[in-house]
Amino acid sequence: MPDGTPLPIDSRGLRDAFGRFATGVCLVTTMGPDGPVGFAANSFSSVSLDPPLVLWSPAKASRRFGVFTAATHYAIHVLGVEQADWIPRFARTGEGFAGLDHVVTDEGLPVLPTALARFDCAAHAAHDGGDHAILVGRVLRVTVRDGEPLIFSQGRYGGFGG
Repeated sequence: MPDGTPLPIDSRGLRDAFGRFATGVCLVTTMGPDGPVGFAANSFSSVSLDPPLVLWSPAKASRRFGVFTAATHYAIHVLGVEQADWIPRFARTGEGFAGLDHVVTDEGLPVLPTALARFDCAAHAAHDGGDHAILVGRVLRVTVRDGEPLIFSQGRYGGFGG
């Protein structure tokens, strides 16, 4: 693709353009009616320090969409580069939490203690966002550890590679 070539404003053109913006990778978890549920996302952002708010955007087409939009609490895990193998676990046909060590918080959230950072949230607001919802969470607590973040760019996962 030549430099600066205009792309059509369709799903493929937009995905190609959005893919040029490297993002971190998150796993959002909550407790569903049948047990712990996870959702891989790269649509995560800080919103406010006071009050402490973050947002993420699940796709309406996801079979887990209703579980997360109805959740009163969820945890957003920022993944480290060594946790790339967690992404397929939480895909449509993945094994999810099966065989993955996790603990449950006082709010009933299934959390993975080895994430690079984790934001335990209470649902604060939900907004329509086209084919996604925009879910805003009030941060109740955070945990962090040192490590290299997992990055998603142009359809691939990796690290900084420096």
